[in-house]
Amino acid sequence: MTLRPAAAGPAPETAGPPVTSSPVEPGDRPPGRRKSSRARAQAWTAYLFLAPWFLGLFAITLGPMIASLYLSFTDYSLLSEAQWIGLDNYDRMFTADDRYLNSLKVTTIYVVVSVPLQLAFALGLALALDKGLRGLSFYRSMFYLPSLLGGSVAISILWRKIFGTDGIVNTFLGWFGYQGQGWVTSPDTALWTLIILHVWTFGAPMVIFLAGLRQIPQNLYEAARVDGAGRIRQFRSITLPLLTPIIFFNAVLEVIKSFQSFTQSFVVSGGTGGPVDSTLFYTLYLYLKGFKNYEMGYAAAMAWVLLLIIAVLTAVNFLMSRFWVFYGDDK
Repeated sequence: MTLRPAAAGPAPETAGPPVTSSPVEPGDRPPGRRKSSRARAQAWTAYLFLAPWFLGLFAITLGPMIASLYLSFTDYSLLSEAQWIGLDNYDRMFTADDRYLNSLKVTTIYVVVSVPLQLAFALGLALALDKGLRGLSFYRSMFYLPSLLGGSVAISILWRKIFGTDGIVNTFLGWFGYQGQGWVTSPDTALWTLIILHVWTFGAPMVIFLAGLRQIPQNLYEAARVDGAGRIRQFRSITLPLLTPIIFFNAVLEVIKSFQSFTQSFVVSGGTGGPVDSTLFYTLYLYLKGFKNYEMGYAAAMAWVLLLIIAVLTAVNFLMSRFWVFYGDDK
């Protein structure tokens, strides 16, 4: 008997439901494309909300800056067309304009003297207020008030009255038999009255110093007292090093603001920079050249030199900070 192989039957069916492909509707999109479209829509929404800022940036900031840079190389008087003269305005500043050099000198003295005095006064007062004084919020607000009013026209007028011939200062000195003088009308003392006004506006750096003092860990002072360190040694070894970032921050801001001072000199000197140009700030001379003498091209050149001076000083401050500013992660 011969054996025959069994005939091959049909293939076994696989378990599970049959796989069917769902039809793709015409309006459907892959998930990645939908996400990309949503991101683009959000980006356009963000640009729409940023449009006013961009408009202000190009129309109010960058546009005038580019125009003033061009005008600094021209002879432009607001009443006639600008004529290209190259570097003549810049050459004239440093070789043929004694009042410009004097304004630069006066402004430099003002910055070099007033900024350290203001920061020292603000730090001393912040140290006093940091000792748990009652009514600290009230005193902090009162001491901050001069910073809000110091650059106003009203305070400058009041300052002129205080240091005038019949002002409060001379009245006070008269009680001790001292014959006063016109402090704002004397070329020897006029600039110092403006320096005192700047020092008086110590509120903003004081509040920043006070915030920095609150961040110093108290356990450092406790350890120093255990080791026998007095208040002066604690200030030199703990407070001052840990406050160097705050000192640096305040110094940079105050230097920039001091170089841009205008209202005090304009009001106290009557818009002339007198007496004998002793209060002729850089910005005041720029204003006189541009809007009184109608030398707008020359004034634009002065503005760009001032920008360069501030930029260089700020860069130098940042470079020098690595030698004296201490940060918590420094080794």
